Amino acid sequence: MTRPAEILDMARTLWRGARIRKYDRQERLSIGTLLARHARERGDAPALTCEGETVTWGEFNARANRVAHVLRERHGIGHGDAVAMMLENRIAFLTTLFGICKLGAVAGLINTNQRRDVLAHSLGLIGAKTFVVGEELLEAADEVRDALSLTDGRDYALVPDGGGPCPAWALPLDDRDAHIGDGEPPELAEVTQGDPSFYIFTSGTTGLPKAAVVSNERIFRGIQGVGAVCLNAQPQDRLYNCLPLYHSTGLIVGFGSMLWAGGSMFVRRRFSASSFLREAREERTNAFVYVGELCRYLLHQPQRPDDAENPLQKIVGNGLRPDIWDTFKQRFGIERVYEIYGASEGNSGFINAFNKDRTIGFGISPTVLVRYDVDRDEIVRGDDGLCIEVPRGEPGLLLNEIRDDARFEGYTDQAATERKIVRDVKRSGDAWFNTGDLVKEVDVGFAFWQRHYQFVDRTGDTFRWKGENCSTNEVAEILNAFPQVRSANVYGVQVPN
Repeated sequence: MTRPAEILDMARTLWRGARIRKYDRQERLSIGTLLARHARERGDAPALTCEGETVTWGEFNARANRVAHVLRERHGIGHGDAVAMMLENRIAFLTTLFGICKLGAVAGLINTNQRRDVLAHSLGLIGAKTFVVGEELLEAADEVRDALSLTDGRDYALVPDGGGPCPAWALPLDDRDAHIGDGEPPELAEVTQGDPSFYIFTSGTTGLPKAAVVSNERIFRGIQGVGAVCLNAQPQDRLYNCLPLYHSTGLIVGFGSMLWAGGSMFVRRRFSASSFLREAREERTNAFVYVGELCRYLLHQPQRPDDAENPLQKIVGNGLRPDIWDTFKQRFGIERVYEIYGASEGNSGFINAFNKDRTIGFGISPTVLVRYDVDRDEIVRGDDGLCIEVPRGEPGLLLNEIRDDARFEGYTDQAATERKIVRDVKRSGDAWFNTGDLVKEVDVGFAFWQRHYQFVDRTGDTFRWKGENCSTNEVAEILNAFPQVRSANVYGVQVPN
């Protein structure tokens, strides 16, 4: 890209950024009202495609409304109640989620890999009043029933997936049942920007999962930053999404971008490297939401001379490592890579809005990189008790300042919330969110006034597995539960290629 063209592109990005709307937490506006608006204004336009089925925005909204009516009338769900939901990627995941949110209730997005003690722990964290489970995960839910304070035949709802019988301990929840009313639930008009919309579970570095609170306001900030500013998403855009929707990358970054624009999304239950390009062509997806491991898997597929002949133009996600960045773009003909950085519970993030190669971009809220002793697993402080900033180019622990326009909404566990806050960083009494990540500043040439950064590594004992941060301590606890094991220690190692 020549310098004049690059400047023009940056100027357009800045212009879109300047138009981002700020929200009042008391304002009656939510992701549910955004869905209802699309149903009114573009009800016949495609919204979701999955496993051969396509639903329009109007059908999507009607099915979400049916979920809301069933949860209210059969399960007594109302404003502020927590509803756990455990479904694989499919259309019913999103209709269930939006049905919960339209009541002003909070959806607990359970990781579909959780089982037994970990699953029971997550359900207990949020105090779920009802557990909505997909038929495909019926066995996992059945295993924890004895550990939960839920009542059989009242507090469980089963979402069909294949037509099997509903067990006696659950009530059916079929969003396609035409006998259920599909009008807008009146509770939707009372849901505000400040209301929590869902809980996203994160294992972080301390073992068992924590439930991060995600408000409507935070969702709207995210889907504007990614959808409007970076992707410049339009109604004609179509996104390929194979990431788990119970995580923020697949749900907020991926689907949220299309929700903001009224575009459409092809949803895949699981990632398939061998099917990816064929499906991208068949579904005419011009955008893709990724995690870095998926990009590496795609590069390991046998190379074909027509790999770049696909509709993909722009991709957004996190974890695309510098060592494969250029190769991936060139092989698959990708024009724009919008790498992002953030955490499900974080109060701020970074975004590569200017399409600079091999960088996580820049942040809007105040951040600082401080010296960190990896061996001791602790922040290094000066004689004055404050943190020590690292020089440019040196990795440091990334901290985000907590303030009114960068709130840390925390977890359902207040003690866990306090442990993520670092105080007395730059001055006595200040408060910063600890990302738990090492980051360094990098030179990207002409980029207006913004400093750009590159992800280096996680702190603490974690490893990456299929795009997720996993706690080594959690794995060790499982191994140590076996009587044949006296003591186990688990640690992550780098796997070549």
